[in-house]
Amino acid sequence: MTRAERIAALKAAAKERLLILDGSWGVMIQKRGLVEADYRGEVYKDIRGELRGDNDVLCVTRPDIISDLHDAYFAAGADISETNTFSATTIGQAEYGMEAAVREINLAGARLARESADRWTAKEPHKPRFAAGSIGPLPVMLSMSSDVNDPGARKVTFDQVYEAYKEQIRALHDGGVDLFLIETITDTLNCKACIKAILDLVDDGYEELPIWISGTITDRSGRTLSGQTVEAFWNSVRHAKPFAIGLNCALGADLMRPHIAELARIADTLVSAYPNAGLPNAMGEYDETPDQTSHELHEWAQSGLVNILGGCCGTTPDHIRHVADEVRGMTPRAIPERPTAMRLAGLEPFEIAQ
Repeated sequence: MTRAERIAALKAAAKERLLILDGSWGVMIQKRGLVEADYRGEVYKDIRGELRGDNDVLCVTRPDIISDLHDAYFAAGADISETNTFSATTIGQAEYGMEAAVREINLAGARLARESADRWTAKEPHKPRFAAGSIGPLPVMLSMSSDVNDPGARKVTFDQVYEAYKEQIRALHDGGVDLFLIETITDTLNCKACIKAILDLVDDGYEELPIWISGTITDRSGRTLSGQTVEAFWNSVRHAKPFAIGLNCALGADLMRPHIAELARIADTLVSAYPNAGLPNAMGEYDETPDQTSHELHEWAQSGLVNILGGCCGTTPDHIRHVADEVRGMTPRAIPERPTAMRLAGLEPFEIAQ
């Protein structure tokens, strides 16, 4: 299929059934017990400093592992698998001194996801598979000061964040992804720089791709790290007319549910959710079993709250298999029609009705 045909197939599938996203990448890579040599390979053997822990570089140095994980998630029932490029921006890779490799990493990550999705589509044409370009958060924030004694202090400018995202986005597009997934958003202003970078690609002659936006509620306060409520966050990004809006990470399904219910009420587009496998234990590990996760998400689907389900930290192909089995045949959430109004946002939403 051409990319336009794949995008049409994705939108058609979303109308027919609940779509399934893949699960955690970090936990699955950790289980491989990789050493420094796996991260360096021959390509990066002369890079100074330690690369172990920079999972994105495995797209180049251990593509076999990344392909295996895509295949494992598609075999488990996922419709969509993310590229292994969560931190693959110049800002994200600066910690490892890998800024110059950003385009190479994203191209490799996109091509591996594309190849796996195409293999599974050929194998099961009734269930086409899709590749989402993963664009994660940055270690710096535009909305909050980097110095407690200086409220105006910032480590980066909007233009710098925009350019970092633009380089990643171009490479993901060139590598063949079907949509962009801006995920684990902690700072809405960072997200808006990313949205602008995506929208500006069209002016540069690139084919327009769907945008999926997924924020993170950091704790029981019900707010993002930059302080917004769910509705304020939606008001801030709805101008992008995203294919889907959702939440992921930070919380397990039980604590995430009220915030997903709020998104389901206000968003006039698809709603996605991919929670962690519960909250981490004292050792930083996730104890929630596939049965427990799928039971929680089955109720969400039954209540008409979601269109896309998957897993974040701690979830495995077995978690995704259970979720896919639990919601198979269930009706996706109906997208509501909301009355026209001016909807603005600071930390709180502000609506001016007629």
